[in-house]
Amino acid sequence: MYHHYFSTPKGFPRPFIHVAADNHGIIGVNFVKQVIERESKNAHIEQFIKELHEYFNGERNDFSVILNPSGSHFQKRVWQQLSEIPYGECWSYKKLAIALGSASFCRAVGMANARNPIALIIPCHRVIGHDGKLVGYSGGLDIKSWLLDYEKNVNNRKIG
Repeated sequence: MYHHYFSTPKGFPRPFIHVAADNHGIIGVNFVKQVIERESKNAHIEQFIKELHEYFNGERNDFSVILNPSGSHFQKRVWQQLSEIPYGECWSYKKLAIALGSASFCRAVGMANARNPIALIIPCHRVIGHDGKLVGYSGGLDIKSWLLDYEKNVNNRKIG
């Protein structure tokens, strides 16, 4: 297993983004306060670092690094659908459930969203409550809010 701690931009709610990878792809992305393990890199982590720099420089809207999340078939379907949410856009849990086949999937979609092991790259931060409120982000609502504001501001700079 390989690990890297990416220093976050000024103003980000946590000082580091921790990424873990195996030989098949990225397996985890978390927001952390401190470095707790020795770093070692592979090609997947190197690509992640490059793409994350581009993301935070406003030069990248989605990621192409190979992912290898561990989860059930349904969770992987939800995570794949999350990856289809356009940059800077927000969907409700209901809209996500409907995209997966049924509005009755809302609770299961919410649980799969909460278990997303690859935050940011699989953009679960783009899912909000049906009333437009920020809800349910395992990284913390402060990070969810920061990421949504960041993407909105980048989009506004590109339009304007």
